Amino acid sequence: MKPEIYMQRCLQLAKNGFGKTYPNPMVGCVIVSNNQIIGEGWHQKAGEAHAEVHAINAVKDRSQLKKATLYVSLEPCSHHGKTPPCSDLILKYSIPKVVIGTVDPHSKVAGKGIEKLQKAGVSVDVGVLEKECRELNKRFFTFHQKKRPYIILKWAESADGFLSPTHKETCQPVWITNSYSRQLVHKWRTEEQAILAGTTTVLVDNPSLDARDWKGTNPVRIILDRFGKIPSDFTVKNKAQKTIIFTEQEIFSKDENCIYENIIFDSQLIERICAFLYSLEIQSVLVEGGAKTLTSFIEAGLWDEARVFKGAMMFKEGTKAPSINGILELIKNSNNDELLILTKP
Repeated sequence: MKPEIYMQRCLQLAKNGFGKTYPNPMVGCVIVSNNQIIGEGWHQKAGEAHAEVHAINAVKDRSQLKKATLYVSLEPCSHHGKTPPCSDLILKYSIPKVVIGTVDPHSKVAGKGIEKLQKAGVSVDVGVLEKECRELNKRFFTFHQKKRPYIILKWAESADGFLSPTHKETCQPVWITNSYSRQLVHKWRTEEQAILAGTTTVLVDNPSLDARDWKGTNPVRIILDRFGKIPSDFTVKNKAQKTIIFTEQEIFSKDENCIYENIIFDSQLIERICAFLYSLEIQSVLVEGGAKTLTSFIEAGLWDEARVFKGAMMFKEGTKAPSINGILELIKNSNNDELLILTKP
């Protein structure tokens, strides 16, 4: 069978770890002997065994490894972290050939695993389904290559392009999208490490910013509150999940689940936020702020993907949706809502 077939299986396996491996990448591995898969595995959780370990452990007859080919979506590590180097394990079992999807961008790996295998006499092929392998770990690659989180902008707008109407009868959110689309957003929240919202959004909607409608890990809440306007009894301050509040006010808190970070709210605000989140090893952020917050990211050029829902209702007047220029990758029907996926040019 063609190498691409086995690498595709690696990608399928790797996706089982979506949202569970941070700060590590998603990785899948299969081991093939005589055109038969004899072992496979994926990285399931940070701090636990890597994909290659699971795949090797799944091989019943270890003597087959000496004539097998190991396929893996990302370069095997060569350094000691929370687990031993996977390249050492490959050499231990004398696996003669390794096929790799793409090189690992992490500075501790970055070709060193490939070099180690080649110096030991292992035949190494690199670049099979490379584009797909990089796309799978776009958050990981962006974090290590651009030194910032992967940034996803998300909003819902009316059919005539408004985020919200001019007047609201209650303090509750005006839902533009249907319940299916809202559940999809909660699924997205489990896939990203953090979620960000601005002061106005929090004051108007008092959101939870959690993933209560989907099984998974709640994201870290990132709140912009320049003047300390958000009351202490608002949901984002309930300490149910880790929350970081950026402010210019001198507020001191020792609570690990509600951290205040002083920052200057000027033209470099978004860059400073990205730098701080990078220092915390937060690899991805879902921005669900209002028009001002979303536009700040767009104008700073600091975004990678935009997910825009278009509902059927008409507001005629209100808060205009952000203007964004991106490459339209996909238009989906979300149970009568329209979902547009754009990427940064």
